[in-house]
Amino acid sequence: MTIRKRTGFMKVAAAMFAVALFAGTLAADTGHDSQIQATVTRKLAKREFNNVNASVADGIVTLSGTVDLYQNKLDAAKLARKVSNAQGVRNLLSVAGANVPDAQLEQKLAKKLRYVRVGYDNAFDYFALGVKDGVVTVEGQDRTGIGRDEALADIASTSGVKDVIEHITVEPVSQFDDGLRLRALRVIYGDTVLNKYAIDPARPIRIIVANGHLTLYGSVDSPMDKNIAGIRANQLFGAFSVDNKLQVEGKSGQQKL
Repeated sequence: MTIRKRTGFMKVAAAMFAVALFAGTLAADTGHDSQIQATVTRKLAKREFNNVNASVADGIVTLSGTVDLYQNKLDAAKLARKVSNAQGVRNLLSVAGANVPDAQLEQKLAKKLRYVRVGYDNAFDYFALGVKDGVVTVEGQDRTGIGRDEALADIASTSGVKDVIEHITVEPVSQFDDGLRLRALRVIYGDTVLNKYAIDPARPIRIIVANGHLTLYGSVDSPMDKNIAGIRANQLFGAFSVDNKLQVEGKSGQQKL
């Protein structure tokens, strides 16, 4: 066999091997997809997922259909993500539960979030809610992340919520900031005019500290209360800046918690 013929034969053999390898890989991937789909479908065979469909391509699970609660949408994706060999989840589920007027839903969520954070940290986080067409936007800051997780869980499990847009940051870990928080707490709540805001755990003046910068959030009864809180905060040694964002009750259209 001449060198030219031998070279041509080797090229043909290599091409045939590549085709066989591709076909084998394709068959293996198809087999994996079928196995993943069967597993996801079996795991979704629960009452709250009756209207959920799953399809799989190249290891990516696509969920479509409807659920009654936004939390069910999250749970379905979490369940699919845990299936062996699943490479990712495309969550196209829509929430088809009860339609609740935006104002009513916002008030309901505000009440939930006020009373979920009772304890030592309740003055050191801040959330603001807005609702439009069932889509909840929540922003704010949290000292540990625990309050954020509890707030998001409460929102997700509330009937009428269609989707959630979350912009909550966790404040940096800092002994300096922790000390400033405590000093701010003492000087603000130690004022005879302002100590009434410590009585109701759902309605404190929110003290947010990040890298030495102090911000006050929440609602107060009068402009005088707002001004006094700002004066007390500005007297704190070590605060690089103070931003008084307290709202006088009834003058803000957004739920500040």
